[in-house]
Amino acid sequence: MVPRTTLLEPVQSLLHALTTKTPDAPLTTLLRTFTTQPVPLVHEHGLPQLAPFLGLSFTGQDGVARYFELLGDHLSIANMTFEPDDAWLVDDSCMAVVLRGHATFTWKDTGQAWDETFVYRIALAEEMSPDEERRGKLRVCEYRVWADTGAAYLARLGKLGDLVGGRDTAKGGVEGIHLPGAKGG
Repeated sequence: MVPRTTLLEPVQSLLHALTTKTPDAPLTTLLRTFTTQPVPLVHEHGLPQLAPFLGLSFTGQDGVARYFELLGDHLSIANMTFEPDDAWLVDDSCMAVVLRGHATFTWKDTGQAWDETFVYRIALAEEMSPDEERRGKLRVCEYRVWADTGAAYLARLGKLGDLVGGRDTAKGGVEGIHLPGAKGG
């Protein structure tokens, strides 16, 4: 059995790469947290018709890069935080960690934004690359995301505001929904 602290280290590296703005090479930093061998997998659950990064399995380093590029093309993410690691579910028998995070997402084309809680399941594996610097280190081999696909879809269409109904959006919309032009939105 792998100790809990050992399993948390690569997950914390991934989360740090996700939340740290490094203008010189953010994708490179992120990709370093994933295995090359075994082949990594990224999958954000949902219907692919709702958003171009949903419901597809992105495999290999190129696939992982493509997923994060698509995410960055369509969404901006702010105020991303995670529960303390003592609240994470750590399964040392299958080397996986499940955790919850919170962030504000904005669909770039429409400017519509929403607050959400999401869940990650991160599986880890020992790097098997022939590269001596990487070989034997524990890295992310599977990154699965469950998030609010309905809000993403509505924001993509510019219809997130339809959920507000007759409420006065000039006062900031409703809790968790941020509309362009609304106070605080």
